[in-house]
Amino acid sequence: MKQHVLVLGGTGKTGKRIVERLNNLGHMVRVGSRSANPSFDWNKPANWPEVLSGIERMYITYQPDLAVPGAKEAIAALTKVAQDQGVKKLVLLSGKGEVEAEHCEQIVLNSGIDTTIIRASWFNQNFSESHFLEPIQHGVVALPNAGSKAPYVDANDLADAAVEVLLNDGHEGKIYELTGPRLLDFETIVNEIAQATGRDLKYIPISLEEYVGAMKSMGLPSDVVWLIEYLFTEVLDNPDNQIITRDVEELLGRQPIDFSDYVAETAKTGIWNQVVA
Repeated sequence: MKQHVLVLGGTGKTGKRIVERLNNLGHMVRVGSRSANPSFDWNKPANWPEVLSGIERMYITYQPDLAVPGAKEAIAALTKVAQDQGVKKLVLLSGKGEVEAEHCEQIVLNSGIDTTIIRASWFNQNFSESHFLEPIQHGVVALPNAGSKAPYVDANDLADAAVEVLLNDGHEGKIYELTGPRLLDFETIVNEIAQATGRDLKYIPISLEEYVGAMKSMGLPSDVVWLIEYLFTEVLDNPDNQIITRDVEELLGRQPIDFSDYVAETAKTGIWNQVVA
């Protein structure tokens, strides 16, 4: 049966992949973004009822992160609108190892609407579609927490998992923690990308203080600096993020995409060879 599905963040890293998959399956998909019509903006709740009108199932991703101040209040307000509009299923993208995100999870889980939580920490695509891309193009990647490792998950695995729990029964009230198949540190990541691209990439370990100072000197907004600092401390160093799960295999019946496979496919696009002076 075809479903009316709203994908918040439908132009983002995970959302655009979910939208593509749902469209290919023939579902009626509404993209939740500021550029869509009707427009969805986390800072403009007055038009949320219009965006959710007629929607049966909804994928929620909060920008910039569920850990930031104000996220809990926004999730609570959105959940109330979903209740009023008769939405039947919610899937929330949450942060693995984030206490603040867990507070948001409880709001949605206790809403009375069938809810599934998908937790993830860091994505493979952070190195090709996000803040780590430009340093790679420059050829020098300077990052703190050199010894920290994380089981990076591929955004395509998450999109497949989200579509599974959105469309099918049996996932209500469950929390899935999606990871890749192995733990990786920054030096290993940069070396794998260097080998795949044939470039001489350098990883330089720096202190968190140096990294934060560099972000401030670049003029990044204070809330962005706060979030990145939080992710490098509370999230990356959290023991919960050193655990590899089998949830991708449980949901999809296959092994998760390995970082090396992601690197091989991404290298073919040439994006890492677009050298920035």
